[in-house]
Amino acid sequence: MSSLLKTVQRDSLSQTNKKGHTITPKLIEIIFGAASMGRWNDYPRFMELTELDKQAHKFIIAYLLASIENQEKQNSIDMYNLIESGIFEFFRRVIVTDIRPDVFHDVLKKKEAELNNWVIDKLTPDLKEIVNGEFLKKFTSYLKDSNINKKERELLKAASYIATKWEFNIIYHSSSFLPNIDRVKESIDQEMEDYYNFIGIQKLSLNQKLSQVVDLAGRLRFQKRWAQTPRVPETSVLGHMLFVSLLSYFYSIEIKACKQRTINNFFTALFHDLPEALTRDIISPVKYSVPGLDEILSEYEIIKVNESILKNVPKNIVKEFSFYLGLFDDKKDEFLDKIFIDKIKIVDDLSIYNEDKYNPVDGKALKSCDRISAFIEATLSISYGIKSKELINGKTQILHALEKNPKVNGFDFYSLALDIQKEFLQ
Repeated sequence: MSSLLKTVQRDSLSQTNKKGHTITPKLIEIIFGAASMGRWNDYPRFMELTELDKQAHKFIIAYLLASIENQEKQNSIDMYNLIESGIFEFFRRVIVTDIRPDVFHDVLKKKEAELNNWVIDKLTPDLKEIVNGEFLKKFTSYLKDSNINKKERELLKAASYIATKWEFNIIYHSSSFLPNIDRVKESIDQEMEDYYNFIGIQKLSLNQKLSQVVDLAGRLRFQKRWAQTPRVPETSVLGHMLFVSLLSYFYSIEIKACKQRTINNFFTALFHDLPEALTRDIISPVKYSVPGLDEILSEYEIIKVNESILKNVPKNIVKEFSFYLGLFDDKKDEFLDKIFIDKIKIVDDLSIYNEDKYNPVDGKALKSCDRISAFIEATLSISYGIKSKELINGKTQILHALEKNPKVNGFDFYSLALDIQKEFLQ
């Protein structure tokens, strides 16, 4: 690539934020609303089940199903379309907050056009500025034309079913005294037959190893973020992973990342805390205050990832999955800028590798997305009046860290944090 073209790309990225962010406080508020959307509210349950967690689990399952499908049927699922379809479905579900899932699906069958038009009208003011209206245009087309991304839609339904079934296994044990519970169970079990055309569903039915990965991911909803302090709304590690991946998507489209870079950013973000199901969420002050503890934990994490995750996924996706988990050269670091052709290579300037063939991932930007997510968690709770010393100190420390390195590839994460603070605290 010529030096002139490199300069043009960098100048283009530097102009990204002059008209404001693709990621706005209002968009964040819409996404974060899923953390307050309860599921199975008319059934007894020993813990709160939220839409954000369910959607996160759904995306993880969708990745596994799509990867298996693509290995067996020669790339029949487009991962970029899968991500966007999942995001479009997520936004629709967040807007339709008060309809029970079974009623929601029934309404879609009978009044889909009317419901979709209402959702589009509700979201248009908040989506119309994203990449000059391109995102809203694609979102509108997706809801109005059921033939767009047809196979990806069907796979997302299958993933949603598996995630719902996983949740229902929790509900079932606490609801056995209810007269209709076995009828609900039978209905959910029968739905499996609708998705047997996907090889991954067949494998999940028969393969205990793959089911263990799904279970491991699901268990991250039991681990709460900021567990040492009260916070509203409470969010789990599982929901946090999806929130970071959604931020990564909007970051990617704002900097005009190539498709494979956007895919890599999304799934690296989605899986960045998966090993915490094996080690628990050890907060940063503990990790870094004890000399050498971080290195010991990293070594242990790699061992557990190999033993409990990688050995349970199909062999033909281990290499890609390891890349998303940040494993390379007997190390683990998902927050480095990398490319992946024959082997993983750390790079200093991703702008010259913004092509699908280089398989790039914005590790440094994903770290900033992770920080922004934690900043939002603390800021929203403080705005609701729950402001412990831990939350206030954590928010201040994150803001200082972003101030030291405000921009990544032209995207100003520090100014985004200030916008969030102004929106919710002033």
